[in-house]
Amino acid sequence: MTPKLQRLHDALRSALGGAIAKLTERLGELTLEVKAPDHRAVAQLLRDHPQLKFEQLIDLCGVDYSAYGDGGWDGPRFAVVAHLLSVGHNWRVRLRTFCPDGEFPVLDSLIEVWPSVNWFEREAFDLFGIVFTGHPDLRRLLTDYGFIGHPFRKDFPVSGNVEMRYDPDQQRVIYQPVTIEPREITPRIVREENYADNEGFRKG
Repeated sequence: MTPKLQRLHDALRSALGGAIAKLTERLGELTLEVKAPDHRAVAQLLRDHPQLKFEQLIDLCGVDYSAYGDGGWDGPRFAVVAHLLSVGHNWRVRLRTFCPDGEFPVLDSLIEVWPSVNWFEREAFDLFGIVFTGHPDLRRLLTDYGFIGHPFRKDFPVSGNVEMRYDPDQQRVIYQPVTIEPREITPRIVREENYADNEGFRKG
């Protein structure tokens, strides 16, 4: 760990204390994990504490861990990950919070801490079905109003649940069940030993 990263590590430990569930370093970045009940309070401290001063939220996304590690994951299914920047201290941190309920994932909204999170939380709601308590306008952002399900969940079918088409008789767009049959496509494999023969030249 670099001296600068160590200073950030120590500042997080000092400012947050027992609110830290886990603090790890990988590839030169720190990931701070907190429990769901502490999600908003920790975000407020990260922004306002003079040793931290994370004034800017750069990104927030949902994560579905259901197939993580080839299915060996035994923790909570859904998490929310926020990427924060301190302009004053010139350092970054990743804030991760798991949703306690995998069937109905809910977390407090961070919109009163960082207003820029507005559309990011709407995106996570739309694509993963994560509900953000306190968000003033939690509507779908990328999919259509009549869309069924949440397309970034690992169990969402690749072909979707419904398809949309224009019906000339009704003169409007209609929804109907998917007519595409699911199939598994196996890619063509080029064997190394046959490569030279197929291309008409000799290796080496």
